Amino acid sequence: MVQATPFLLVLFLALGAHGLSVKKCSLTGRWVNDLGSNMTITTVNANGVFAGSYHTAVTATTNEIKVSPLQGCMQKSPNQKGQPTFGFTVNWTFSDSITVFTGQCFVDDDGKEVLKTMWLLRSRVENIKNDWKATRVGTNVFTRLPSQE
Repeated sequence: MVQATPFLLVLFLALGAHGLSVKKCSLTGRWVNDLGSNMTITTVNANGVFAGSYHTAVTATTNEIKVSPLQGCMQKSPNQKGQPTFGFTVNWTFSDSITVFTGQCFVDDDGKEVLKTMWLLRSRVENIKNDWKATRVGTNVFTRLPSQE
């Protein structure tokens, strides 16, 4: 048993060191999605609340696209293991619609951060009879843009 102790100690340290090197995913920064839309999350406070801006590359309106504000919240549970779930709302400044996103921040096998999201876009309609066409659903994958330093 005495000879096994050094082996177990080395094994424990190796496994423990691997766990410490796991990269955590951070929402703060600049992101681009699979459609070319850009999002910036400025800071995430101690409660997980964040704000930023969203510049969409796609729209169903003929209005000029403008940068729109976003507000959100990240789950602060200890069970997140550095890959938190989150949600945010974009209040479009150029149309009568609003979008809510929900997703999770992952670190892929190459160590790159990826945001996997699903969204609901609600557009204003003229009356309740047209409610059936007011909500769209979709998914987006965001990757981090390099910092502008």
